[in-house]
Amino acid sequence: MRQPLLFAELCPAQGTRRGLEIVRLRFRGGTAALGKAQNLELRHDTLQRQAQAVADAHPMGRFHPIGVQVNLAAGDGGGGQASRLVKPAMPQPFVQAMNIGFVHARYNSLMSALQEFRARLDQDTRALDAAGLLKRERVIGSAQGPVVTLADGRELLNLCANNYLGLANHPAVVAAAHEALDRYGYGVASVRFICGTQRVHRELEERLSAYLSMEDAILYSSCFDANGGLFETLLDDQDAVISDSLNHASIIDGIRLCKARRLRYANNDMNELEHALKESQDARVRLIATDGVFSMDGSIAKLDAICALADRYGALVMVDDSHATGFIGARGRGSHELRGVMDKIDIMTGTFGKALGGASGGYVAARKEIVGWLRQRSRPYLFSNSIAPPVAAATLKVLDILESSPELRERVHGNARYFRTQMQALGFDLLPGEHPIIPIMLGEAPLAVRLAEQCQADGVYVVAFAFPVVPHGKARIRTQMNAAHTTAQLDRVVQVFGRAGRDLGIIN
Repeated sequence: MRQPLLFAELCPAQGTRRGLEIVRLRFRGGTAALGKAQNLELRHDTLQRQAQAVADAHPMGRFHPIGVQVNLAAGDGGGGQASRLVKPAMPQPFVQAMNIGFVHARYNSLMSALQEFRARLDQDTRALDAAGLLKRERVIGSAQGPVVTLADGRELLNLCANNYLGLANHPAVVAAAHEALDRYGYGVASVRFICGTQRVHRELEERLSAYLSMEDAILYSSCFDANGGLFETLLDDQDAVISDSLNHASIIDGIRLCKARRLRYANNDMNELEHALKESQDARVRLIATDGVFSMDGSIAKLDAICALADRYGALVMVDDSHATGFIGARGRGSHELRGVMDKIDIMTGTFGKALGGASGGYVAARKEIVGWLRQRSRPYLFSNSIAPPVAAATLKVLDILESSPELRERVHGNARYFRTQMQALGFDLLPGEHPIIPIMLGEAPLAVRLAEQCQADGVYVVAFAFPVVPHGKARIRTQMNAAHTTAQLDRVVQVFGRAGRDLGIIN
């Protein structure tokens, strides 16, 4: 047994434990007592390192040996079957055969792998709760609006919704959905290239592309799916995508799915963007991807400067305008209208789940060649049902409302200016901006959570945002105005924030 590396070669998983138990010995012509168990310790450091390396690389490395049966034979080591296993380093006995039984380590414990997995998730969730970072969902028993009724009957002034234009429960929008339900039914029950495209879906694509001043549009079940199915369909390893550091998670995940080279620039930093464009000049296609409005800050992308750089370096521009479509810009077309670059954006994505009715569904509006290829290869489009017909019809009614009157857009921006002025007068730290998203900066997550809880207890529905949704040390409460809020309601919200802010020492 002077060459114990034999054990590592035949049983690499033994490196996971220092001892090998010989559970049975059988000798031929020897004098040792049959069946007498002994223990061998692998104490040599070099041997341990060699054995562990073999064990780590072996496909059975995740298993532990629980029994080793070694057959020893008497003899002079001069030949025979055993000579293939051990060279004669000692006269006798030599190893003739060895059988080893394995079992997965977890099965030796009192807890199965599934139980361990569930326990770990429960422990991690409890840790979030202890740190004040647990996200709690409150059940609403009413329609979405400036005031909502919780399941327990309490009424709260709502400053959390993306319902910017107050259309989620607008009578005309609800009526259009009812009419489509009666006419087209509840759903399509398949994907469009298999079961056909209902007229209401194609009509919405045509109206939407005209509204956004794009050549064509294609519908998705969500904007997350629209972004998820965009990049891998259009780009490959010959291309490059350059992304703003504060882009929405759906853009980040969509980029991860494609094989293009990935570059990132600091939020709205045109110097870093230009550097990335220079660095990627060898790429076949370069696509700059940005949010139109960065939802956690309420800041708006510098699309005019971005498009100027794209023109200079021959790049395409993609914008996710989910927090702008319908109410940003002179006619509510979005951030590209606000920045004066409506004819320079190649791809726009967005949602019907915010200002455009607040239901569900998303879209890509783009050059016709881009939309045409997405219809052929975009996986979320090809393998997901289209949006429900009542959603498509209701969104068409929303577009009618927006094109006929600027009143809702003017009201939401007026509410935003009023609320911002009142909160700044109290001494709250607000991020500057012109968007109806108005973040109240608190810094640390527990403080933001306590402020939100006190406001909710006093009748105002707000939610704290902390890491990983926002960076460490930048916890906040994100308030959002909508056109349906009255001045009296906003005054009530300001009073509640003022009282809670003083109680917590946030303001004087």
